[in-house]
Amino acid sequence: MTDSSREPRIRPAVVADVAAVRAVTDAAYQPYIERIGVVPQPMRTDHAATIAAGRVFVTGEPVAGLVVVEAHEDHLFLDSVAVHPDAHGQGVGRRLLTFVDAHARALGLPEVRLYTNAMMWENQRLYPRYGYELMERRVDGPYDRLHYRKRLAP
Repeated sequence: MTDSSREPRIRPAVVADVAAVRAVTDAAYQPYIERIGVVPQPMRTDHAATIAAGRVFVTGEPVAGLVVVEAHEDHLFLDSVAVHPDAHGQGVGRRLLTFVDAHARALGLPEVRLYTNAMMWENQRLYPRYGYELMERRVDGPYDRLHYRKRLAP
């Protein structure tokens, strides 16, 4: 069992984090370019704009992981979760997903939604383990995406 007081906190990203957010996102998604045949959407994001909008939360010093979220009227959209490959297996992703649930609840939102590329097989095993249910498969331009949701207990 780990001492949660020693785990790096998850905090809102600030302008000084833009380069780190870009580096972690690129490192996390780079391996998928060849497999899916297109640059993953999170790598195309304007990180400065999403940070300025208060949508990015990071953990670690230096930044080892992050989430990008967007609040909607009836759900929290998890736009991206990225963990630097050097931090894999350390519970960073688990803590970030737990944070997303808590953030949605704090905003009074009943569910979290996300999508992942159909060729990112690892995610098809991961998200159901964290309570996400597959809702639909949809092709959006060059992206073949699986849409998931997680209903949160009040």
